[in-house]
Amino acid sequence: MKVIYRVVEHDGGWAYKVGDVFSETFPSHDAALAAARRAAGEQRVAGETRGIQYETSDGTWHEELASGQDRPDTEVRD
Repeated sequence: MKVIYRVVEHDGGWAYKVGDVFSETFPSHDAALAAARRAAGEQRVAGETRGIQYETSDGTWHEELASGQDRPDTEVRD
């Protein structure tokens, strides 16, 4: 899986966007780019294997074991 962070103009400033979700707004392009790089790097860091619960759009709850080693590849596009 690959997660792409895009730096975009947003709400009178700059933000990074993943899919349809925007980050907070930053005052400059450079600040948004630095934040996107930081977030992308943190997402690649391995963690602990844990049980997770989540609800799908149809209202069904699921439980599964999420491997802390299963991290996505990330990219920042400016």
